[in-house]
Amino acid sequence: MTEQARQMIDFIVREVIRNPRLEIREDTPLVSSGLIDSLALVDILQKLEDLTNLRIPTGRVQPKDLDTVNLMLATAHRVGKPQR
Repeated sequence: MTEQARQMIDFIVREVIRNPRLEIREDTPLVSSGLIDSLALVDILQKLEDLTNLRIPTGRVQPKDLDTVNLMLATAHRVGKPQR
């Protein structure tokens, strides 16, 4: 597991789901399983930008692009632009 993935998982468990006993992995479905909702995606996108140092245009991202931590990171690198 990469450091970015570990930090993203920690953030989701602590700040979004708020259940420290829940174990998620990089490939755990989050949106499609209902663990996180569309409102939480705003916070997740902000954290993703902070972790990757990339600006992610919200118009180019759909919930399915953020269903797992692996997809989140792949999407950030696919559509993100370097932050200034």
